[in-house]
Amino acid sequence: MIAAAEPEPRGSHEPPETCRLCPRLAGFIDTWREKEPGWHNAPVRSFGPAGARLLIVGLAPGLRGANRTGRPFTGDYAGDLLYATLIKFGFAGGVYEARPDDSLAMRDAAITNAVRCVPPDNKPTGEEIRTCRQFLIGTLDHYSRAGSILALGRIAHESLLRTLEIRLKDAPFSHGGVHDVGNGRRLYDSYHCSRYNTNTRRLTAEMFEAVFVRIRADLDTR
Repeated sequence: MIAAAEPEPRGSHEPPETCRLCPRLAGFIDTWREKEPGWHNAPVRSFGPAGARLLIVGLAPGLRGANRTGRPFTGDYAGDLLYATLIKFGFAGGVYEARPDDSLAMRDAAITNAVRCVPPDNKPTGEEIRTCRQFLIGTLDHYSRAGSILALGRIAHESLLRTLEIRLKDAPFSHGGVHDVGNGRRLYDSYHCSRYNTNTRRLTAEMFEAVFVRIRADLDTR
């Protein structure tokens, strides 16, 4: 069985392992629990120290990635690019081996998702995004030192804005975009580091790293 990462005790900002607030997602996980009983097959918890100054928000767990391993962005291509970049810029250390028991350790960064359960076809509904927002609200409170927030993709960006009660038109999504969102926090945008986006060259490693250059420079001057 694949052991899920357990970086910190569960808090109120994390959904329970038995969460069934979204019937479609719960049913989808039930199906995969029967097919693959050794997988995590449950809501995926945030990953990273509570004192992190950078919080990264993705869309949702991948079926054969975080839903399988129990750690955000672990086990699929998106994690390969994300963790390599985090290590390069000093936000993580150790060796990423696409499994939750590798030597990877987060340093001054944490990762979560706007939706904590794997959705069919990687597409959560609007209602599922709204339902899971209670945990995103709690996560932002938990990572109160995170003055820098990176949204991976438009859906994560828009869910963050709604969580922060900011109108979408006041902070439109764009790759490389930067927005001051109050309370000393700054929101950075990037296209999602999915295999589809990199295969189509919508996002290149150089484009992705450029976002982290800005984040690192801003953090180093604070």
